[in-house]
Formats: sequence, structure tokens, C-alpha cells
Amino acid sequence: MYRRIRELREDRDLLQKDIAEYLNCSQVAYSRYELGLRDIPTDVLMKLADFHNTSTDYILGRTKNKSPYEE
Repeated sequence: MYRRIRELREDRDLLQKDIAEYLNCSQVAYSRYELGLRDIPTDVLMKLADFHNTSTDYILGRTKNKSPYEE
């Protein structure tokens, strides 16, 4: 379900533990997000979008455009 967060992480050669540290969660919790075993809370989704400089819609698969929205 959330394959894009894995792709974004791998594109930057980061490990799950690296993203988990940024999100202040365990590697296991982050792994469950990537596998779709756990829904991503809104605040975490926003942090991931900011970290990867993309939009939440891109992460959720609602658009193919990686560029973040302008404010």
C-alpha cells in the first residue's frame, strides 16, 4: 500500500532505521508502514512528505508528480 515510502527511502540509500530515527519511532513500526500493515498517522505522513520534499498525495499514490505543492 505504501510502496512509495520505500522507493523514496531507497532512492536516497537510507535504511529503515534512519527514517525511524527521524520520525522518532522504532524500525519495526516504520517497517509496518512500508508493508501496509499499519496506517500512517497524518502527522507522520506530513513529516515523511517534508523529509522527502514531496507531497502527501504522492506518497498516497494520488498523483505521479513528486514535486511538493506550493504554499
